[in-house]
Amino acid sequence: MGLISVLKKKNRKTLFTTPSHGGEFAVMHKFYQWYRADISEVDAYNPQEALERAEKRAAEIYGTKSTHFLTNGSSGGIIASILACCKPGDKILIWDKAHPCHKNGALLAGAEIIEYTLPYNKEWGIYERLENAEELIKKYAPKTLVVTSPSYEGIVSDIPKISSVSKKYGVYLIVDEAHGALYPFSENLPESAVKYADYTVQSLHKTAGGINPTALLHSNCDLDTKSKLKMITTTSPSYPMLATIEANINYLNSSRGRKKIETLITQIKEIRLRLTNLEFYGDDVTKILIKKEGLSGCELSEILFNKYNIEDERTNEKSTLLLTGIGTNKAKLRKLNYLIKL
Repeated sequence: MGLISVLKKKNRKTLFTTPSHGGEFAVMHKFYQWYRADISEVDAYNPQEALERAEKRAAEIYGTKSTHFLTNGSSGGIIASILACCKPGDKILIWDKAHPCHKNGALLAGAEIIEYTLPYNKEWGIYERLENAEELIKKYAPKTLVVTSPSYEGIVSDIPKISSVSKKYGVYLIVDEAHGALYPFSENLPESAVKYADYTVQSLHKTAGGINPTALLHSNCDLDTKSKLKMITTTSPSYPMLATIEANINYLNSSRGRKKIETLITQIKEIRLRLTNLEFYGDDVTKILIKKEGLSGCELSEILFNKYNIEDERTNEKSTLLLTGIGTNKAKLRKLNYLIKL
């Protein structure tokens, strides 16, 4: 019995416990069903055992040694993995433009932070993939290397190669794959890091249809992950939120979910073929990074917003990013056909 089954269970006990709403009183009635499923760690439900089973099943799906559900986003997973890999004084290599949680994790671990730079693509206004991992490792002799792949814009590093190099020098590899949660479920997307890195973190809420801020921490090493997660995670978890993670994974791994991903990829490719007036870039087709000759990225963003009622995810002086995911349907994508008029 997984978490979803536990939350459907009709409890016949009278609970004088937290949460105080008791599953009956809803401050916001529209969320009444959420309140009903908002349980605590009581014997009447025993949700901890169900969570362990759900996480074990997830590890089987992803092919990892362990997978942990996160309800404080990928940030929590990054911090926990750094705490597991680093002791005070250990050197850690971090991209200088990485998400703040990378540096925060290193600071909490007491590690010595060494920042590395990535090649900058002036034509698109974005940073490219990590190409010199071995050079960096040989120069600095770190205990841990943290790599962001994919980048926000869908630039993917060669994680199998970086993993091989890291193992060669005895360096732990942590991959921030927050924007690549769909990768394990399609051969038409970049290869996921989940089977190569010591730790891989994915945000289900970014592209895989999860609610904010659900995420996953995958491990392929024997380090003590659980105790590090306990250091930074609440002792009063949201079981409705945890159950959505279980349901999310089950959907992605289902024939229906995989078909949805393939349909999305096909539809985006078809639109790219039609929009010959735009340039596209990146390794991940679901991240529609575009630019238009004669327009800056900011100008393009303003036109999309004001003229076509399309809001982009991110823009810079050169290019604009339209983010898609499991919730992007055909009707939404069809609106991009208007861009042929640009």
